[in-house]
Amino acid sequence: MLPKDDLLKTVENRAALTRVLDLADQAIRTWEVVFTDFLSPPRAGRNPSPFSAPHRRSICGLGGLSPSRAAARAIARTELPLDTEQVPLALLDIAGNFLFDTATHRDFLGSLLGTGLVREKVGDIIVLGERGAQAIVVPELAEFLELQLVQVRSVPVKTRPIDWQELRVRQPKKKEMTTVEASLRLDAVASAGFGMSRSKMVDLINAGDVRVNWKAISQSSHSLRAGDLVAIRSKGRLEVGEIAVTKKQRYRVSLTRYI
Repeated sequence: MLPKDDLLKTVENRAALTRVLDLADQAIRTWEVVFTDFLSPPRAGRNPSPFSAPHRRSICGLGGLSPSRAAARAIARTELPLDTEQVPLALLDIAGNFLFDTATHRDFLGSLLGTGLVREKVGDIIVLGERGAQAIVVPELAEFLELQLVQVRSVPVKTRPIDWQELRVRQPKKKEMTTVEASLRLDAVASAGFGMSRSKMVDLINAGDVRVNWKAISQSSHSLRAGDLVAIRSKGRLEVGEIAVTKKQRYRVSLTRYI
């Protein structure tokens, strides 16, 4: 059995991780591969888990990330091999003419959830502009959505399962930059990386819209380190690269912004 109490002490999403730990216990007892629903990045990779040392070496294996940022995982004992293709997923095409009624990611997600789905059954949604979107879902819901998802906003849509070779993943645009700052404060570095005023960044931090390594940060003075990932909803992500100290005792920070 996994030390659940210890693993749950410092996490934000206790309910989500509890479900994952229950599945991990099942995998240990039955010697079978079990599968999670879609997990958001904080749940999938940034919290302490049974898949990190020392538990991973002696108890569980981990594999099968979906191609989406929201990941579905396969869990098994370390003695059992895992393949990324083991995770059961379905790709749906949601086709319609959105030329005169543009739909956003939020619109497509809202329509999917409006059929009665829970968020954990839906992975990434790839918006294709005026022709619709693609959505990654658990396979048992593909037939249901083919019948039930018939409209997004005011636009009639046709929903159907498609082959994974038709997946149209847009690679995020990447911009490399360097900034020199007096400190490594979140508001200073992030405002430079996202190209906005420091006061605007402070407002976003105070509103709870800024996450560092997928954890909401409410203090503008939070100090960043190399490797940290800063995310702002609808504005993309910022990765902190190499940090060097200049002759004037300022910080030269390499940044990569993903849009």
